[in-house]
Amino acid sequence: MSLESEDRPWGAWHVIDVEEGFKIKRIHVKPGNRLSLQSHVHRSEHWVVIQGEATCEVDGVESIVKHGESIDVPLGAKHRLGNQGSVELVIVEVQLGNYTGEDDISRFEDDYGRSG
Repeated sequence: MSLESEDRPWGAWHVIDVEEGFKIKRIHVKPGNRLSLQSHVHRSEHWVVIQGEATCEVDGVESIVKHGESIDVPLGAKHRLGNQGSVELVIVEVQLGNYTGEDDISRFEDDYGRSG
């Protein structure tokens, strides 16, 4: 089985493992970039910072998550991941739910014109 990998305007993601009910990704965010403000209908997420420092927004609450720390994103929560630092941010994302496809996303705000 070939695991997915995609370059995005803000960085890239790579699937590490996937089975029914979960998907694990390594996400790289370039300095000064952030992902869209989004939510998911079918999955929750758990982010662990393995390099850099993450700016995380979950349901309007912004937190700084440092190397070795983690944060939970509940099912349906509006969330955003960003990198305000000067080095690449790398996180491991664990998605849990009955569907982990890339089309389970609602974008509310996006720096790259993809919202709506």
